[in-house]
Amino acid sequence: ILPFVSVNQILLILLVLTVCAILYNKVHKVPSSLKNETVDLESPEEMEEEIPVVICAAAGRMGAAIAAISSIYSNTEANVLFYVVGLKNTIPHIRKWIENSKLKEIKFKIVEFNPMVLKGKIRQDASRPELLQPLNFVRFYLPLLIQKHEKVIYLDDDVIVQAGDIQELYDTKLAPGHAAAFSDDCDLPSTHEMVRSVGMQNTYMGFLDYRKQAIRDLGISPSTCSFNPGVIVANMTEWKHQRITKQLEKWMQRNVEENLYSSALGGGVATSPMLIVFYGKHSTINPMWHIRHLGWSPDTRYSEHFLQEAKLLHWNGRYKPWDYPSVHTDLWENWFIPDPSGKFKLTRPES
Repeated sequence: ILPFVSVNQILLILLVLTVCAILYNKVHKVPSSLKNETVDLESPEEMEEEIPVVICAAAGRMGAAIAAISSIYSNTEANVLFYVVGLKNTIPHIRKWIENSKLKEIKFKIVEFNPMVLKGKIRQDASRPELLQPLNFVRFYLPLLIQKHEKVIYLDDDVIVQAGDIQELYDTKLAPGHAAAFSDDCDLPSTHEMVRSVGMQNTYMGFLDYRKQAIRDLGISPSTCSFNPGVIVANMTEWKHQRITKQLEKWMQRNVEENLYSSALGGGVATSPMLIVFYGKHSTINPMWHIRHLGWSPDTRYSEHFLQEAKLLHWNGRYKPWDYPSVHTDLWENWFIPDPSGKFKLTRPES
């Protein structure tokens, strides 16, 4: 009998221990919702939303891309992923520049752009041949180059972010059905003064040839305010859905055949097709996130007070801050990192 009693006692003890364990777990169990919150709070940086920023690195002006990247990286806590786009023969140079400077800490991908996609789509234009270089048209092909992101920032290389967090620009709201946001050329009184003083165009008439029937057929008033595609916040889903790239290519090909726009007008053969395709279908960027025209004159300057308020500065025009002459070069040079290889040098009056 004793062995039988011992077995029953053991089973009883085990049963009591099991019940106690169940009760303990019920009392001390962490709710699943709290568990998830804990995981989220401790999630590593790579779990944060990436902000993809596309910048081109063209031969002869790689220092521009470096300064732009440096300025963005230095002014943000966000998880920025830089897509540095170049041609095959320039990629090794930009990669070494990044990896052998203080920019080695950034997250970046080098993307090769194949200029063959432009074959037959660019009309040769002698007035400003530098505008025809292939990387000028990278902005047309964003979904082909950047495939895993819903929202993308594209920046021309001749910009710097001087006092703003790129997260603010990324948070730009795009209206439903809009594939992109740009800065309107009539958005700030200070830029109006600059436009008047150097004789720039800020309407569609300055970019499109209204003598051509194809342009008149668009039904766009020539006095409509233009926009600048040097800073773009783009929705890739809408871009692909609306086949924006195909639309842009269509107008490039029509220009080859009919000469609908030229760099002699607004000074940008990449701007004109975008003005057509995005007419009435784009959102707007906070004006302080795109203060432009700094490169239109070697003499005309913005007030220092106005520039202190600006988040992003753009030297669009002929007079670049790495060359001479140019204005407000000190603001740009704050972010420039010398080329470790010594190939890229700033042009200064004393040099």
